[in-house]
Formats: sequence, structure tokens, C-alpha cells
Amino acid sequence: MKKLDKLILKAFFGPFILTFAVVEFILLTQYMLKYLDELVGKNLGGEVFGELLFYFSINMAPVALPLAVLLSSLMTFGTLGEHNELTAIKTSGITLTRILRPVFISVTLLTVGAFFFNNNVVPKANLKAYSLLWDIRQKKPAMNFKEGAFYNGIPGYSIKVNKKLNDGQTLGDVMIYDHSKGGSNTTVILADSGEMYMAHNDSYLILDLFRGNTYVAQNTESFRNSNDQFVRQQFDESKIILSMASFNLNRTREEFFSENKMMKNITELNIVTDSLHRYSAREVKFFAPNVDPFYSYFKADTGHVKNGRRLSDLPDPAKIKKKELPAPDMNVLSLATNKARNIKSFTNSYVERIKNTRREANNYEIEIWKKFTQSAAILIMFLIGAPLGAIIKKGGLGVPVLISILFFILMYVMSILGEKWAREGLVEVGVGLWAGNFILLPIGLFFLNQARNDSNLLEVDFWRKLMTRLRRNKL
Repeated sequence: MKKLDKLILKAFFGPFILTFAVVEFILLTQYMLKYLDELVGKNLGGEVFGELLFYFSINMAPVALPLAVLLSSLMTFGTLGEHNELTAIKTSGITLTRILRPVFISVTLLTVGAFFFNNNVVPKANLKAYSLLWDIRQKKPAMNFKEGAFYNGIPGYSIKVNKKLNDGQTLGDVMIYDHSKGGSNTTVILADSGEMYMAHNDSYLILDLFRGNTYVAQNTESFRNSNDQFVRQQFDESKIILSMASFNLNRTREEFFSENKMMKNITELNIVTDSLHRYSAREVKFFAPNVDPFYSYFKADTGHVKNGRRLSDLPDPAKIKKKELPAPDMNVLSLATNKARNIKSFTNSYVERIKNTRREANNYEIEIWKKFTQSAAILIMFLIGAPLGAIIKKGGLGVPVLISILFFILMYVMSILGEKWAREGLVEVGVGLWAGNFILLPIGLFFLNQARNDSNLLEVDFWRKLMTRLRRNKL
């Protein structure tokens, strides 16, 4: 039996490693395409790209694992069924559940390991990935001189090149405005030609200019008024050294990003969630005291009582004719209208603040439950894939891929809907996050029961016999 377990495990882990790598690559590529415009053209280098891809690949692992287990389970047991190896094993008296046991134990261990990985490793990888992505977004694009246009990417300088040769270094008809000294002092450099190249590990840009003049004026109006005096210096060759420090990738402290929910483990998420729930409950409790000052209590005129008249001496309200009633005071109506508007505005903003707080608390609670549901999905995908592969008896990358994509889309749609409903408070957060797994689990158990009974569920003869049986029952 140990040899059989080794055979089945070997048949499973080969496709699992392959499918996990493929799924991880596809998900990572799809995710990184969102940031493609922010990555290209900034001369980041292979090291920065490699670091960013490594951290985001860790982020994608919890999503890739369930699909990889589903696909590899279908391929493994589909191949064993296609080659009649499952039939041979069953004829020797070994049940299907016993055949699945070594892979089931391995997937269970993988599920537990995925939970701890998702809780402890993924938040740290997210912190490094998104802090690096932020720094890349803030980095200036790589320097690019366009013919006939001023380039202002270097602080303190405006450079115009009217001609640029294909070698990327030789320049023609160069104009440079030098504002690096600040104030009103302006320097203009004109040159017939020049060359540019980088030095000291691309830390400096060297502009080697030939046959030109340098004009220095005390203010910019000197270049517009020919009567003003300015200093002109002619040169055959002049070298300008420009610092490229502003083009470096400056790293921001990671602590600035650590408050995001994606960078926290379950313990930290629970602390924030409890704080938000307490704040929401406190806001609800103090709503009435906060809205009380908006109300004014108007008292009736008690002048008659003060003059010594008793209540019985006052006129009967039923006997007062309508025409005798005084006209309403317009100032009172205006004041009441304004107060009603203020109360409505205050109430709306107060309720909206409570809703936002609860929605934020739900977001943090969603992150807590996702660490459980994403791990549990690995085991559920195995319960679907393994018996289904034994039923369809097809290996390779054909039918298993199609079925895997179908169930993955189903799981993805249900998880997105559950998160949305939980975030908006339509259902409990735990219910919304676990709904997809609870729906897929009976499907997996159904396939397992069919596989144990050697059902030909996906064969045409099965459905033909089923339809014939239904017709007979109707008759």
C-alpha cells in the first residue's frame, strides 16, 4: 500500500507544481498589466522589476493555490482513469476513498500551511510590494530629449535640442536656460553642436558643447530689450555636469503604509475591527444628545396667567372662530424651516459617517475571513477535482482545463458577490465570505459519491438512460 501511495502522490505533485507555476504566471501577468503604464519608461532596471514581481507573486499565491489544486487533481485522476489504472486498483479491493487518502492528507496539510502563509507572509509581502510600487509611481520617467521641444525634467534647467542623431548622443543646435542659481539671475547657453553621456554609474549627465556662446543677465527682461547690457562669453568647447539625483528611485519608509488592511495579520485586523465597531456603537449612542441642541422648545404665552386670570377664565378654543385666529408669524415659519434643514443636514452627515465607519469595519473583517476561506477553498477544490477526474477519465490539458476554469469562475463570482454584500452590510460578513465554499462543498461531496459508485455521470449514455427513465415514470 505504501508503494501505491507513493505512486499516487508522485502522479499528483508533478502536475500540481506545473499548474501552480502556470496559474501564478497568468494571474501575475494579468495583475501587473494594470500598472504597466506606470512601470515602463522609467529605467528601473532588472533588479527593481524582479523585486516587484517576487512580492506580487507571493500576493497571488493564495488565489493560485485553489485553482492549481483543482486542475492538478482533475489531471491526475483523469489520467489514472483514462489509462484504466483506477479500474485495476479498484479490482484489487481498494476503495476510491482509500486511493484519494494520501493526496487528501497532503492537500489538508497544504491548506493549513496556506493559512499560516496567508496570515504571516502575505501581509509582509504586500507591505513591501505596495510601498515599492508607490515609490515607482513617484519616480520621474527616464530622460528623453525630443527634437524642437524644451525638456524640463532636470531641476533648474530647460534644454532644447533642435537635432538629435540616431546614436542618441550627438546633438545639434542646443539651447539651455540655466535657472539653477535661483533669483532673477538667468543664464542662456547656445551651442552649434554637442554630445551627451552618463558618468559615475549614471549619477551625472555630461553635456559637452561645441562652438557657442554663454549669455548672463541680471533679469529675464535683458534678453527682450536689446538696449540692456548682458555678459556674453564665447567658447569653442564647454562642459556642463548635471546631477541625476532627481531621477533616482527614492524609497519611502514602509511604516507609512502599514495601516492598510492588506498589510495586517488576523490579530492586528481584529484590533482595528473592534475599534471601529466600538466607535460606531458610540456614535449611535450619542446621536440623540448631539441632535438635541438643534431643537428649540417654544412655550405658550402665559401673560394672562401672570395677570391673575385663572385657566377657567380663558376663552374656550372650540368657540374661537377661524377668522379670529391670528395670522402665522412669517419669522417663526422661516426659523422653523431653517432649523428643519439644519437637522436634516446634520442627521444625513451623521448617518453617513456611521455607515462609512461600519463599511470600513466590514472591510477589515472581510480580510480576516478571506484568510480562512481562501485556505479552505484549496480542500474544497480537491474534493471537486479528484472525484470529477475519476468520473470523466480524461487527463491532459483539454477537458480538465475547461472544467477547472468553469468552477474557478463560479467560485470567483460567488466570492466577489459575497464580499460586496458583506461590505454593504446586506449579510453578515462571515456568511458572505463563506457562502461560496458552502455552495461548492455539496457539489464536491456529490461528485465524490458518484465516483465511489462508478457513476458515468458525464457520459451520454447516462443522460439517455435518465431521460428514458423519466419518460417511463410520466407514463
